[in-house]
Amino acid sequence: MIIVLFGAPGVGKGTQAEILAKTLGMFHLSTGDAFRTAIKNQTEIGMVAKSYVDGGHLVPDDVTAKIVEEAMKTHGVSNGCILDGFPRTRIQAEALDAILSGMDMAVTHVVNLTVDYDTITQRLLARGRADDTEQVINNRLQVYENETAPLIEFYKNRGVLRDVHGLGTVEEVSARILSAVQ
Repeated sequence: MIIVLFGAPGVGKGTQAEILAKTLGMFHLSTGDAFRTAIKNQTEIGMVAKSYVDGGHLVPDDVTAKIVEEAMKTHGVSNGCILDGFPRTRIQAEALDAILSGMDMAVTHVVNLTVDYDTITQRLLARGRADDTEQVINNRLQVYENETAPLIEFYKNRGVLRDVHGLGTVEEVSARILSAVQ
């Protein structure tokens, strides 16, 4: 089973991915963690990514896909995998298809956590991070709308999309997600 947790910034993907991975005994692949590991271990692709990060640039889709592939191969995904933060673009979604095809696997579920943007903004402001200003949050949500939200239709057309209401306690949302993937 390959599960993609999907949704706008601040919907709780990371928290829910950790819980779901423990519950189902699957590898949780956080793109951010995969980047940090590749850079720390100074892998060839990690050093390429580092050059972009150090220059203040976004890491290109093909480099991001290679880091995800490296993490999947390193950790093994024969028991399944929960992806958190990948794919974010159509190019990344197609790259994921190619990676999984090479492993005789495919995305089985895309869980789209839905939370209204006002709630997301309040959640992110409450975290108190220096980079979580209302302007930055609005920009991140706009980038999500433009680049990532179109994947909802992409996965809906494949019949693997499951919309899950993302408000409630962590346990309530976890139960909804588990129900959607079983």
